[in-house]
Amino acid sequence: MPSKLVQYIQSRSKPIVERLGLRPDWYLTVMGALIGLVTAAGAIGFASALYSVEHWAGGTRTRWPLWTLPLIPMLGALITGALVHLFASEARGHGVPQVLHAIIRNKGRIPTRIGIVKVIASICTVGSGGSAGAEGPIIQIGSTAGSAIGRKLGASKEHMGTLVACGAAAGIASIFNAPIAGVFFALEILLRDFSLRTFTPIVISAVFATALTQVYYGQNDAIFAADLFDRAYVFTPAELPGYMLLGLLCAFIAVGFTHLLHTLEDFFEQLRLHPIVMPVLGALLLGLLGIAYLTIVGARAETPAFFGNGYETISALLEPRSYHEGGAMHASLILLALLLVCKAMATTLTLGSGGSGGIFAPSLFLGATAGGAFGIALERLGLIADTSSPASYALVGMAAVVAGATFAPLTAILLLFELTREPHVLAPIMLAAIVSTMVARRLMPDSIYTARLRQKGIHVGSGHDLTLLRRVPVMSAQITPLPTDPVYASDPLSKLITLHAHHNVPDFVVVDQEGQYMGMVTGADMRTALIDREAIPLLLVAELVRTDLPTIHPDETLDTVLDKFAKLDVASLCLVHDRDPGRPMGLITRSNIMSRYQRALEES
Repeated sequence: MPSKLVQYIQSRSKPIVERLGLRPDWYLTVMGALIGLVTAAGAIGFASALYSVEHWAGGTRTRWPLWTLPLIPMLGALITGALVHLFASEARGHGVPQVLHAIIRNKGRIPTRIGIVKVIASICTVGSGGSAGAEGPIIQIGSTAGSAIGRKLGASKEHMGTLVACGAAAGIASIFNAPIAGVFFALEILLRDFSLRTFTPIVISAVFATALTQVYYGQNDAIFAADLFDRAYVFTPAELPGYMLLGLLCAFIAVGFTHLLHTLEDFFEQLRLHPIVMPVLGALLLGLLGIAYLTIVGARAETPAFFGNGYETISALLEPRSYHEGGAMHASLILLALLLVCKAMATTLTLGSGGSGGIFAPSLFLGATAGGAFGIALERLGLIADTSSPASYALVGMAAVVAGATFAPLTAILLLFELTREPHVLAPIMLAAIVSTMVARRLMPDSIYTARLRQKGIHVGSGHDLTLLRRVPVMSAQITPLPTDPVYASDPLSKLITLHAHHNVPDFVVVDQEGQYMGMVTGADMRTALIDREAIPLLLVAELVRTDLPTIHPDETLDTVLDKFAKLDVASLCLVHDRDPGRPMGLITRSNIMSRYQRALEES
């Protein structure tokens, strides 16, 4: 229920709203702005704390001998494991699947403790050297803020998903200084709905978050500012094969990364270790991988490039001079291939074992190393344009891996443009991202965000129609009343034939002596029994009752109800009371559900 303050504001503003001709859900825009400001404040605080922990961990590692490299990540993992196990198990992993679950199944309700634990756990994981990104925690912060503000201000259940998406968009906009990508992330990945009613508040939220972030930092610079092309550069048809091949390569990398992450998640779950110990084991393996890497490359005094979010390495790979002597890192084909493998292993060890962080930054890292290596190979073969460099392929690879892993090419394209502000690269990015998405979708049915949800029986689906189904409550459909004379298992079957003649109901709900639901006798089963008319006087209801049919709760929406009907060859299911789930309330028929869906489509 709305708070008294909200009720007062709505009542006082109603004449003004009607005079201006605003939609009834105009207040979502105001709430979106508030969510954007709150999320930006949380993102600023999170980024500052993360930087402090990273600075301390980096300085400490340079003073300690090489064999102690696993200790700091293990300390961070220990704190993360304890926080997640004791206070919020949902804060484990990269966060977006949990937000999707909240939108699809929990009507946008995200407990505030999850956001708080996610922030602290991610600071400990990423700051201590765990291989993960900062965007996952920020999305969780924003989504939690959207959920909390929506509940506090009395937003209807119908709009809670939109408010959660407002927070996610604001988080992406703030942490990446990328408002457009934030909007499309919310629309393309979370809601899968591009209608104006959801678009408007999400845009407002992303804009307000970006504005506050830019005011605080006093700048509006791209995170990975790049100057990759000569001013006279023009994208030519001769480059099409190269960028298409890069998109294909990145699709395989995205699919491999997704499968590796889920494989290691299953591996750590099968170990049956204590939840606090598992992240520590993952951090130990991460540290050992770091020691092996530094030993191979001969840089004993440095932190492995794949520790943390990897932004410094990504920035270096987007610098054309890095691919030649005297550059920032002198990237070679072998070094980039090694970094790609190590980053994939490091991220899956960190997140698969129960660490907390995001997968956007690791995906960008994988794309930069793959693209850079591909560009070097083309350069050695003399197949690269004179005005281009391997750095441009590194940038395009970043978008292609993100698109292939998330199945969200629009988000990937816009994100990379806003991260670099490089207009020349838009056409190659679009081409490679689409190729990567198409190939990845052929190779795996679900994205890195939705695979685990499918294992839990949650189908994310796509399109405006599914979003609409999740928004319409089942109680808005026509309910078929039950006969006034209850049907018991001990009744003769002839009673159902009489009731059918008088009430014309297709199926019958069977109850016990206390009026509690036992099962149903379907019309199909009755028609089968009528074949042998001589046996009807001898049959009881108990012989035809089906106890395997689920009931429908008043809080459910059309998507879950249709999912139940899809699994069963029945015309109706029993609707039970809210406060007494065992007491039948009426029948919900498949035809009435479809009629309500059609009406909702017309209304939208």
